[in-house]
Amino acid sequence: MNYAATLQDARERDAADPLHAFRARFALPRDERGAPVVYLSGHSLGLAPLAARELLLQELDEWSRLAVQGHEHGRRPWVPYHENLTAGLAALTGARPGEVIAMNSLTVNLHLMLASFYRPAGKRTKILIESGAFSSDRHAVASQIAWHGLDPGTHLMELAPRAGEDTVAHSAIEACLAEHGEQIALVLWPGVQFRTGQSFDLARIARATHARGCVSGFDLAHSIGNTPLSLHDSGADFAVWCSYKYLNGGPGAIGGCFIPERHAQAQSRTQHSGGVPGARLAGWWGHELQSRFLMEPQFRAADGASAWQISNPPILSATPLIASLAIFAEAGLSRLRAKSVALTDFMDALVRRLEPQVHILTPRASSERGCQLSIRIAGGTQRGRAVFDALLARGVVCDWRTPDIIRVAPVPLYNRFEDVAQFAQTLSEILGQSA
Repeated sequence: MNYAATLQDARERDAADPLHAFRARFALPRDERGAPVVYLSGHSLGLAPLAARELLLQELDEWSRLAVQGHEHGRRPWVPYHENLTAGLAALTGARPGEVIAMNSLTVNLHLMLASFYRPAGKRTKILIESGAFSSDRHAVASQIAWHGLDPGTHLMELAPRAGEDTVAHSAIEACLAEHGEQIALVLWPGVQFRTGQSFDLARIARATHARGCVSGFDLAHSIGNTPLSLHDSGADFAVWCSYKYLNGGPGAIGGCFIPERHAQAQSRTQHSGGVPGARLAGWWGHELQSRFLMEPQFRAADGASAWQISNPPILSATPLIASLAIFAEAGLSRLRAKSVALTDFMDALVRRLEPQVHILTPRASSERGCQLSIRIAGGTQRGRAVFDALLARGVVCDWRTPDIIRVAPVPLYNRFEDVAQFAQTLSEILGQSA
């Protein structure tokens, strides 16, 4: 690899990047000597928007100044606080404002959605997920199956890639549904698979799922803020996400849900229809605002996805997301996606020069991936882990996934082409030393 030429190419691309100034809006990590690191782990935890500090301080000041009156009289009153996030989340998910809600965390939201939409009956009792799903998703699904008195060993289906392939083809999902669809109650699928970085066509999966009479749900933890989404038009029955990865909401940030209008409108506003798919578990924050604080025993649902809220939002956990969503709105998702494709294509081209010492699991086509490459190092787990540790020791922060995958994410809001060049060169040097 001619590093001088590659670095010059990268710097020229950065100089021409219309989004380059957004990097300065984020806190960039440094090592113990104060030197900047090459941070390529936004798929695990996004960087802190600098504006988040001031917004958090404002909320702490409001708490100190107003105490309980902050619920109604703060500069951003706390009772409707989630509404500060609605427009930004709707724009990033391709949903209507009434179809999204910021609440809880991802797995809590997944449990709430499964309680609403997983209704095993007759021979239609199974849930289909991808093999190697994120463990929290699998735990949630297995426990929901068990909650209904069923055996997860029998009623949880896991679809693995075909022999010799790293990822699951859409045709394999469709074939599985064609063969087993009459037994499947619900399909839970990722927008982007966390381990491989493969991006899926949600509308195509929803069509195939509905054609077999199944419910279609999506985990968008690695999709939102990363890939374009059109949830309203996709046909999805529900979706969930977290906000601490590409959305830069901070560790443990508030999560979110999508529930389409057709399901919200089908539910009774004043009573529960326990046997009907979509029936909600209720809490007081899902009660309509105008009568919520009357504390009456009868539940009156709020409009749209808001009816699925259980409790009031955690203000200090939601605040940083206000700062991040404002940056997304200014940058524009279409421009971010264009840079994402360019960054990841650049990384892909540089890393492939290192074959056969590396193998990229992530699909090569830009339409089938977000800003992530999942890389397997030749020589087995021990060598792969040694390469990962060496990268970290040299100031390159990425992510290790057992048993043998290094995940790297060039995030368009704050990563540069120069970061990609530095990563590729450092990887090349480490591979040469460990050959």
